[in-house]
Amino acid sequence: MDVELLLKEIKMSVETKIETPYYLIDEENLLKNLRRIEYLRNHSGVKSVLALKCFSTWSIFDLMSKYMDGTTSSSLYETKLGYEKFGKETHAFSVAYSNDDISGLKGICGKIIFNSLSQLRMFYKKVKHIKIGLRVNPGISYSHFDLADPARKYSRLGVISKEDVMSVLDDISGLMFHYNCENDDFENFSDTLDKISMKYEKALNRVEWVSFGGGVCFTKDDYPLDKFCRKLKSFSEKYKVQIYLEPGEAAITESCELVTTVLDIVKNVKTIAIVDASIEAHMLDLLTYRIAGKINAEIGENEYIIAGSSCLAGDVFGEYKIRDNLKVGSKIRFANAGGYTMVKKNWFNGLKMPSIVIKRLNGNLEIVKNFLYKDFLDSLS
Repeated sequence: MDVELLLKEIKMSVETKIETPYYLIDEENLLKNLRRIEYLRNHSGVKSVLALKCFSTWSIFDLMSKYMDGTTSSSLYETKLGYEKFGKETHAFSVAYSNDDISGLKGICGKIIFNSLSQLRMFYKKVKHIKIGLRVNPGISYSHFDLADPARKYSRLGVISKEDVMSVLDDISGLMFHYNCENDDFENFSDTLDKISMKYEKALNRVEWVSFGGGVCFTKDDYPLDKFCRKLKSFSEKYKVQIYLEPGEAAITESCELVTTVLDIVKNVKTIAIVDASIEAHMLDLLTYRIAGKINAEIGENEYIIAGSSCLAGDVFGEYKIRDNLKVGSKIRFANAGGYTMVKKNWFNGLKMPSIVIKRLNGNLEIVKNFLYKDFLDSLS
């Protein structure tokens, strides 16, 4: 027998023995995204900091830190995680800081970004030794969902008035424009960047760095990465600024699965397969945005609703047509289970929380975290 085939069969056998449910992070697939991030840096000068709000599974940070420039956060705890486990640059942002937040942040972050002028003025003296940034709401955005639209009506995210921005330029070194969500349209990104350039030209000429946040799908296979590089490099050279991007989903897309097992199959007009996981507890974004999960399975004629095992009536992953005829014990693998999944998992219904497993570059599987009843117990009081 071919040695490579034998090793593959052995590794598959090992995986079948891991108790479901579990999140499976594949380092080889992750590396594809990381190499595109590295390509962006090499061809445009842009730095990329991992958005921990999307993905903060630190057991994979050793690999990610080789290709990325640091982390950006949305809270004190995320900032501490980035500082302790990722290293390199540590950026902090919060919609609103408390006094305790500032006390904890001022010794561990290299950049601190404020969401409002009032917070900037309130805490300026305590953090003036740090590179200070201000979040700007340019009034334009790209998002398929109002819930995630940074420029939605009455948005509290960022300073709206251009005059207000100009009034604090002597106190800050950078600006953040986070206005994209799942934007895979380069032409839209390019046009929007031109509008920001025109509107904030005077401010951009006076800062050292600019962050364009996350939400740009530049690691997708069909994304025009070279055009993206040229666009950002041109902007950087025009204003003599260091550009930062804050990829979250772009860094880990297509690198993680939620592996589940069918527990029961019932019928109510349609055939429903119930798995040992839940969208409410383990893939909350599906419920939040009312979208179906993608499964890694061949398309076929067998039709199923795949549902979770919680008591929530709407705990449904989606409807699928697949080749396999499902039965109790069948494995269902949900794709794109990295971004906004592990960071949002919860103990709803006291359901068993998925373990976290990493498939290393050498093919070895490593269970980096098992969750037990004690974890459930300790999360309560």
